[in-house]
Amino acid sequence: MNGKCGLNRNLVDVSRMALAAMLLACAAAVSAAEPAYWPPRQQARAEIVWVKEICVETNRYIGWPTVCRLSNGDIMAVFSGDRDSHVCPWGKVQMVRSSDGGESWSAPVTIANGPIDDRDAGIVQLPDGEIFVTYFTSVAYRGLLAQHPDYARHDGKISDEVRLAALGNWAVRSMDNGKTWSKPEKLPMKGQTPHGPILLKDGSLFQIGRSFTQGINGAQSGGRTVVSAERSTDGGRTWEMLCPDIPDTNGENSKGQMFHEPHAVELADGTLVGMVRYHGPDNCLRQTISKDGGRTWSPMTKTTMLGLPPHLIRLADGKLVCVYGRRFKDPGFGEFAAISDDNGKTWDTDNEISLAPSHNGDLGYPASCLLQNGDILTVFYQQPAPGRKPCLMATRWRVK
Repeated sequence: MNGKCGLNRNLVDVSRMALAAMLLACAAAVSAAEPAYWPPRQQARAEIVWVKEICVETNRYIGWPTVCRLSNGDIMAVFSGDRDSHVCPWGKVQMVRSSDGGESWSAPVTIANGPIDDRDAGIVQLPDGEIFVTYFTSVAYRGLLAQHPDYARHDGKISDEVRLAALGNWAVRSMDNGKTWSKPEKLPMKGQTPHGPILLKDGSLFQIGRSFTQGINGAQSGGRTVVSAERSTDGGRTWEMLCPDIPDTNGENSKGQMFHEPHAVELADGTLVGMVRYHGPDNCLRQTISKDGGRTWSPMTKTTMLGLPPHLIRLADGKLVCVYGRRFKDPGFGEFAAISDDNGKTWDTDNEISLAPSHNGDLGYPASCLLQNGDILTVFYQQPAPGRKPCLMATRWRVK
């Protein structure tokens, strides 16, 4: 009897070992099947649902997206697509749409295409349902005319007057959920920022942006950069300058073009939290706060978030989420996020969230929106594998 029980126990042990080995093999197979841009699924402050490529243009370059969940539940992402590279004259403002929470996406549609490089699209939906897409233009490609005869031929067809008229901040609008779009309109704004304006609780648009003290000259070079705050109460047609020059800390901005590509979020009490890309030696984001609707701001101070540029959203429970790309090999390329549990007073970078690792630094400009169930969808551009052009990618995740 004891011998038979011992035999049964041995068989059970063997079966358990076989099952464990099979489960380990399955886990290894799943892990091996996941692309290198998959981060750990379970992290201290986040659970990663999935990471995927959502728009690939074969042998073409995609960059600088922004995403918005529309009032009808669709998700729309806008970006600069059909490009040769990071700097070229061919950039077009394009959009893709998802009607199933980001699981599947439409083919790209071009919604603006001017004579020079159209880039850095932002998107926001106004209270009346109008979709407002902003972007700005660049002639930085003119520094590459000698290396690219096709750029030179294209540029030679553009008069100085047309080129000058095409430079600046622009917008297109849609009143039918993106089925049709208005002609591009030039915006009377001082500052530029890649993700465009945000919608405040009172229905107005607010933008924290960057400009140059000596103006735009060729490849957007000049003196020091200025971070300013502007507001529109008529859907972006006119803009009021609230603060022409947000202060820095310890004279950091007197050292040259140190501050770039800001973004802001409104708290429940109306406080505005601004985050700014910093080009100083530490590469950490700078933060500034306004308690009076954007007219006065605290000096831009260093945070513990290492990356650039920022995008901010506020969750239903009041937590703030800041996403940013990291183009530095140490501590690692990729898309990241940090959580603030105290309205931006501190950021939990001890538990920084990895959204998508990368093999190089041609990446970034992540932007987020909230899904219906409270999950976060963050879109960004990145090379999915060595040798491929950057495409539009997304991570669906949730905060713990």
